[in-house]
Amino acid sequence: MAADLSGRRPRHHSAVNEVLSTLASASSALADVQRRLDLEFRASYPDHANPVKLVARVKRIQEEVAALKGLCRELLAQKQELIDKMRTSLGVQRGMAQRLLASSGLPLISDADEAAYANLNQIIDEWTAHVGPATGDDRDVDTNQILFSSIV
Repeated sequence: MAADLSGRRPRHHSAVNEVLSTLASASSALADVQRRLDLEFRASYPDHANPVKLVARVKRIQEEVAALKGLCRELLAQKQELIDKMRTSLGVQRGMAQRLLASSGLPLISDADEAAYANLNQIIDEWTAHVGPATGDDRDVDTNQILFSSIV
């Protein structure tokens, strides 16, 4: 079919005109649906929030929390190991100091020193009781609470 240079709409068969008319109204209806969905989406999710991106971000944060939890468990286990070593070393040094004082004839460890040593052991025992489950693999403990309480 030759192009009409007069600027008028080309003439088609009536069936083609009906199909074009149907497609035009369908396109208009789809544009209206798209506009309404866009308005509804903006009302539901302000500030251009994308739920798919939000879900992906939540999943990524959950993975990071799991990794951090593992790192915190490792840190607590290492801290407990250090506390155990220091407690053993302190006990050995205390025993050696007592023997040294006894052999030199100097007065033995004072009651204040004994009370301080007992308090230290009590604090270490409380720490171990509080943290002990967190360093094991089979128990679930709030690692953040233990970690932050140990900092304070």
